[in-house]
Amino acid sequence: MAAEPHILIVDDERDIRDPLASYLGKNGMRVTKAADAAAAREVIAVHAIDLILLDIMMPGEDGLAFAGFVRATTKMPIILLTAKVEEMDRIIGLEIGADDYVTKPFSPRELLARIKAVLRRTSGTAPVHAPDAEGFAFGQWVLNTGNRELIDVDGVATPLSTGEYNLLHALVTHPRRVLSRDQLLDLAQGRELAAFERSIDNQISRLRRKVESDPSDPQLIKTVWGGGYMLSCEVRWL
Repeated sequence: MAAEPHILIVDDERDIRDPLASYLGKNGMRVTKAADAAAAREVIAVHAIDLILLDIMMPGEDGLAFAGFVRATTKMPIILLTAKVEEMDRIIGLEIGADDYVTKPFSPRELLARIKAVLRRTSGTAPVHAPDAEGFAFGQWVLNTGNRELIDVDGVATPLSTGEYNLLHALVTHPRRVLSRDQLLDLAQGRELAAFERSIDNQISRLRRKVESDPSDPQLIKTVWGGGYMLSCEVRWL
């Protein structure tokens, strides 16, 4: 991602679109504006967009429909903007794949903080392999996503806790990528792991005891000093 993130604002209300663009521009972001989904499609066809701020209620193609198109064709993060507070809109938006959801009226300062959080979480972390695969083969192991088990070459299953499974799933879907502790917490939906960086280290230690021939000299899950952790082998999705 560029040092100056490129944000696309898609909103049919000029009195929201223009002041928000000005505010984000003053806070170190490059901004492109679109009044509807048709204009937004033209923008993403020719520009590298780092994040989309997307109004749900627009004439013509609404925000949820456009979000579905974006998620089916790109990895661009999406924050939905809407004046509606119905739970169903929120659920549909998140199921489509939106990364966050903000209800109007909102504080520009809070929205900026959310944008930065989503960019930190998603920068460089698009999965290399299909996240909905039935299994991931790595080293001498297969991570079975159906029953959430770790299977060895002899077909013997090793049970995993929820935290261990989520963390290992994050690693196998991002092989040979250095992932920081914050990225791992988010990718593993790690508030279940407890919101402390050291919990990641503890989970990694437990995983190494299960997957490494010699946990004291790990060959699969590498520590990258100052960076985080990396699954150092190739992964095949099944």
